[in-house]
Amino acid sequence: MAKNLLQQYFPMLWVREELEERIRKDSVLFSIFQSWKPEQRDEFLDFCTGERGVKILYDCFFKEVFNPEYTPERLEKLVSLIMKQKVRILQVLPNDSVRIADEASLLITDIVVELEDHSIANVEVQKIGYMFPGQRSACYSADLLLRQYKRIRGRKKENFSYKDIQNVYTIVFFEQSTVEFHKFPKDILHCFEQKSDTGLKLNLLQKYYFVPLDIFLKNLQNKGIKTELDAWLVFLTCDEPERIAELIQAYPEFKRTYEDIYELCRNMEDVMGLFSKELQELDRNTVQYMIDVMQDEIDASKKLITEQEQQLNEQAKQLSEKDQQLSEKEQQLKQQELDNQLYALLDQDERLTDLRRAIKDEAFRKQLLEEYQLK
Repeated sequence: MAKNLLQQYFPMLWVREELEERIRKDSVLFSIFQSWKPEQRDEFLDFCTGERGVKILYDCFFKEVFNPEYTPERLEKLVSLIMKQKVRILQVLPNDSVRIADEASLLITDIVVELEDHSIANVEVQKIGYMFPGQRSACYSADLLLRQYKRIRGRKKENFSYKDIQNVYTIVFFEQSTVEFHKFPKDILHCFEQKSDTGLKLNLLQKYYFVPLDIFLKNLQNKGIKTELDAWLVFLTCDEPERIAELIQAYPEFKRTYEDIYELCRNMEDVMGLFSKELQELDRNTVQYMIDVMQDEIDASKKLITEQEQQLNEQAKQLSEKDQQLSEKEQQLKQQELDNQLYALLDQDERLTDLRRAIKDEAFRKQLLEEYQLK
C-alpha cells in the first residue's frame, strides 16, 4: 500500500490495517475503541496513521509537547515570540486548583511558569472564549500578582521590598475567540498593559497577550506561513497533512516535535487512554458550555423581564398621575361651568329687576298723565 503524505515524513506512523488488527487483538483496547462514537474512532485512526495531523490543542498533546520540565525550549520559544523578547523558564509553578475546578468547562490547558527574571507567565488555551475576557483576565492576573507577593513576602520576611515583585504575564490562546476580537479581523496578537494619559511611566506589572487562533486560520488562507510566529500557530492549529508538510519544509525543526508525538501514538495503551480522557473532557465541556449559555440566556431574560416590569410600573405611575391631572382639570371645568351659569342667572335677574323698574315707572307716568288730562 502506498504511503500517505505524512507517512513519507514519519515512517513510524501506523498503517491503518495493522493498527485496526492491533486493536482487535487486545480485548481491553477493543472495548475502549468500541465505546467511542464512529466519528471519534475515525479521528483516532486518522491521526495515528497520518491521514490527518494530531490536534495539538488537545490537552494531552499540548502538555506533552510543551512540558516545561522535559522540553522547556519549546514553550520558551513560543512565549518569546509572543512577548517579543527572549525568555527562559526557571521553574513550573502549581496551578490554582480552585480556579481550574471553577472554569474547567472551557479551559483546555493552563501552565504557570516562573521566568529567569522571576516574573511569572500564565499560558492557557481556551476552547471557547469566556464572556468578558478582559475582566476575567484582569482578575487572574491580579491573583498571580498576589500569589507572587505572598511567596516573596513569606520567603524574605523583614527584608521584603516591593522591588522584588516582578511582572506577571497572562498569555491566552483562543481556539474560538469572542466577538470583540472579530472587530479586528487582521490582527492575530493583541498586547495590553497599563499606561498613563500624561506620559508618566510606572511599571504596574500586569501584561496581557491574547491570540485568537480562529482569526489566524482565516488569515492563513490568504497569506500562508510568513513568520516564525506563524509557524508555531500553524503547528498549534492545523491538522491538514499538506499544511504540516509545508510547515516542515519551511521550518525543519518541527519535524522532531511531530516525531515525539507520533512515537507517543505507537504506544496504544497510553495514547488510547489519553484520547479517551480527552473525549470525556470535551463531552463534559460541551455540556457545561451549553449550560453556561442557557444560564446566560436565562439571566438575560430575567433582566429583560425586570426592566419591562419597571417600565410598566413607571407607565402605570405616569397614567395615574395623568388621570389625577385629568380629574382635577375636569373638576375645574365643571366649577367654571357652574360659575358661568350662576353669573348668567345673576345677570338675567338684574336685567329683570331693571325691566320691572322700567315698567313700573312707565305705569306711574301713564297714571299721572291720565290724571292730568282729567283735570
